[in-house]
Amino acid sequence: MCALGPNYHHSPKGTISMPDANRVYETTFIVNASLDDHQIDAVIEKVKDLIVKNGGEIRELVKWGRKRFTYTIKKKNNGFYVVIEFGAGGDIVAKLERHYFLDDNILRYLTLVLDKRALKARTAAALLAAEQPATETKPEEALKPAVVAEAPPAPGAPVPTA
Repeated sequence: MCALGPNYHHSPKGTISMPDANRVYETTFIVNASLDDHQIDAVIEKVKDLIVKNGGEIRELVKWGRKRFTYTIKKKNNGFYVVIEFGAGGDIVAKLERHYFLDDNILRYLTLVLDKRALKARTAAALLAAEQPATETKPEEALKPAVVAEAPPAPGAPVPTA
């Protein structure tokens, strides 16, 4: 037991680790685009089930869709991109990446821990995006030329001639 409390642990290297608190992760993976839509959805469902069964909570799922690769990946030119933001303990990442590695339909993957600053920035950007449509000008007003008042020339300054 550590002097800091029962939830803290000493590692073999002598460092003290914090308890596994829920963190927010973002995982992006590329599914083989040659699959049918229902097959792609089945691959996504397997990943979602794996996250939920291991105590995770899915916060957001975004399907970017089929995209063409800049270079070939596993002899494929296209892939279906999926981004999932979820909260979970730290042990889920190894299980998730093992699933990605063993699934032949997943071509590439990346899982990141989102820090507090990134989460605050995302929340602020979402609030700003929600406010933006309310403050936009009408299309008719955007097409009107802006009226600019010209200041009179300074005394003694040369007057431009056209």
